[in-house]
Amino acid sequence: MTHLFVSAFLLGLLFNAAPGAIFTESLRRGIKGGYSPALAVQIGSLIGDFVWAVLGLIGAAALFSLPYVELPLALTGAVLLFWLAWQSLRDAFAPVPEFDPSAGKAGSAFTVGAALSLSNPLNITYWTALGGTITALGVAEPGRTAFFVFLLGFMLSSVLWCFFCAGLIAISRRYLGPVLWVAINASCAVGLAIFGYMVAMNVLTGA
Repeated sequence: MTHLFVSAFLLGLLFNAAPGAIFTESLRRGIKGGYSPALAVQIGSLIGDFVWAVLGLIGAAALFSLPYVELPLALTGAVLLFWLAWQSLRDAFAPVPEFDPSAGKAGSAFTVGAALSLSNPLNITYWTALGGTITALGVAEPGRTAFFVFLLGFMLSSVLWCFFCAGLIAISRRYLGPVLWVAINASCAVGLAIFGYMVAMNVLTGA
């Protein structure tokens, strides 16, 4: 079980470190409000990860792979991504804000992080395939204990990554100038729009 725990821990780091919508939104809010809002987005995303993990463990994730369930869920996520892209584009043309820890609205950042994770159809696929992943890691007949160990390792690395990522964003903020401000927000806008387009097209073309 130690090997399973370590493997799950490393998989969690890779899963969270991969650039995506969560990191993009953490960066966008973190350069405004610093550590707290960036961390709030990250922690919020864990809610979605945990929900999909539990659903995957009990087999309920298969229900959400059905077209009449997956389609509206994915389209909702795409709309959210496009809305965040618009927010980033709007910020790109605004002056560089003075640092204000209260400006990031950690509460709303937490909600956005959770919504992004809960509406991400990739999480459905990932956790539905969880049993096969555990088997590939050397557990021939995974039971409740194996699933619990895997989930524990994955979520522990996810929690640690939240604090590391938010801290990295907060530290880098001190080097922010007008040019970098525009570049970051414009990049976030493009990235979020691309993610939204990919989510919408993947589901619509597969429907």
